Amino acid sequence: MPSHHDTPYSVLIVDDSAVVRGLMTRFLTSDPMIEVVASAASGAMALSIVDKYNPDVIILDIEMPVMDGMTALPLLLKKSPHSKVIIASSLSRRNAEISLKALELGASDYLPKPSSTEGKDALQGFHRELLEKVKALAATSRQKSGGTVEPRPRPADTERKQPPIKTTGIITPSGMRLPSCTPRVLAIGSSTGGPQALFTLFSGIKGKLKNVPIFLTQHMPPTFTAILAEHLQNASGRPCAEAKDGETVQPGHVYVAPGDYHMLVQEHASGGIVRLSKDAPENFCRPAVDPMLRSLSTVYGKHMLVAILTGMGQDGMLGAKNITSAGGTVIAQDEATSVVWGMPRAIAEQKLASAVLPLPEIAPYILKAFGES
Repeated sequence: MPSHHDTPYSVLIVDDSAVVRGLMTRFLTSDPMIEVVASAASGAMALSIVDKYNPDVIILDIEMPVMDGMTALPLLLKKSPHSKVIIASSLSRRNAEISLKALELGASDYLPKPSSTEGKDALQGFHRELLEKVKALAATSRQKSGGTVEPRPRPADTERKQPPIKTTGIITPSGMRLPSCTPRVLAIGSSTGGPQALFTLFSGIKGKLKNVPIFLTQHMPPTFTAILAEHLQNASGRPCAEAKDGETVQPGHVYVAPGDYHMLVQEHASGGIVRLSKDAPENFCRPAVDPMLRSLSTVYGKHMLVAILTGMGQDGMLGAKNITSAGGTVIAQDEATSVVWGMPRAIAEQKLASAVLPLPEIAPYILKAFGES
């Protein structure tokens, strides 16, 4: 009998729409590393079967009859603590609010559902994002529960086997270096697990860094970024909003890259000017961290401090090379406190990090670097 860890990643889909359940099942089972073990039409039904399957990942709809996703979420996590939950919702303002609340309550990520009016491209993007998020979170889930990271493909699919994602064996640099000169600007890049990490970080610098502009790119769709900015304003007690094209950079303000736009900064006689760009996505993302860091490195050079937080993929790594080449400083979140150790891992692997730190130590490091500890 194969052990749990020799098997494909297991997924439970919870959605009241049979069409959505069918679509997700079709997309997920197109990958030999993933198996949809069950689906449920309500939170109550999911609760009755979750401990039977103990899935690596649960995809949870917000709006369902009998028991909605928000009611089910803490109960599912209690019954199956090993499972990672992805909230699936449509892109309304209300659902963006609920999704961010769900992240605070223990969900690991969110996935905007494509609307029936969107074309083939949107469906392909959803397909890719669904597979990426499920595999990254399932790998983390297995790793943290002591299993091997690489699942075997489903027996019938051996000929379609794809190389597994390696996520172990990275040695983080020991020691911690502070910037050689006091930075003037802080930039942050984050993705999966980012909102939760950002609330911790911004609470940790509350009332400090009053003269420091902060630039943030979090991989998120439109609407979500506006809500995130509101939440961060509450957490940090400082002005925080989606960046607007052409605005002058102000000390103490937080600029959040709006969903579907890259955020750049341009040099200007009166200081930096924010620019929004619809250039092609980078690392499949818009906003992406790399373009933000490239532009900041040319304007602020060695006076930059960059923190790369939890997230899948390696967005931010190439931009971090620009920052370090210009004399700036880059730090990364450690593996143990990251929801997915992808983006920070790329920084550590390329030896770009002056420090690789657990999340609770990032705010103290930043304050120390700016001379405010």
